[in-house]
Amino acid sequence: MNRDLFFSIGADVPFNRVSPKYGLKEVLASMTLLVPLLIAGLVFAIIFNSEAPWLHLIWIAVLVYGIISTIIILRQARAIGYAEREDDLLVRRGIMFHRATVVPYGRLQFVDVDAGPIDRMFGLATVKLHTASAATDATIPGLPRAEADRLRDSLAGLGQANLAGL
Repeated sequence: MNRDLFFSIGADVPFNRVSPKYGLKEVLASMTLLVPLLIAGLVFAIIFNSEAPWLHLIWIAVLVYGIISTIIILRQARAIGYAEREDDLLVRRGIMFHRATVVPYGRLQFVDVDAGPIDRMFGLATVKLHTASAATDATIPGLPRAEADRLRDSLAGLGQANLAGL
């Protein structure tokens, strides 16, 4: 999808962004693997410094990867947005590969709000929209719990009203 089309789909509607806590949560989740790798790389580099000084490259590579992935994760979190329009919900995401999903209210079958243990620690939830077609199902991660509940109730009501009008 070209950039102009991506931004013209919802140009007339302001997008709501997800919570900034969502980016922090995703960074912490990715660090659960990177921090032990970084520590292991440092330990091996210190222990075997005289025999294999190239081992320092391992922890340096893990550190650089961690920094780059943190920047990407935070930018991806800021790129997620949703807009409630008159007849549909528009969900957008992506910094390099843009994706916009339009979900007509009349096609909604049900709306879920999920919150795992880490999400609950941060006060976040994910809204999942289910339609008759699995390809059009959309999710909005990283919403504050109160906003996720409000959006679920609003979408469920609009879905029933538009379904009854078909």
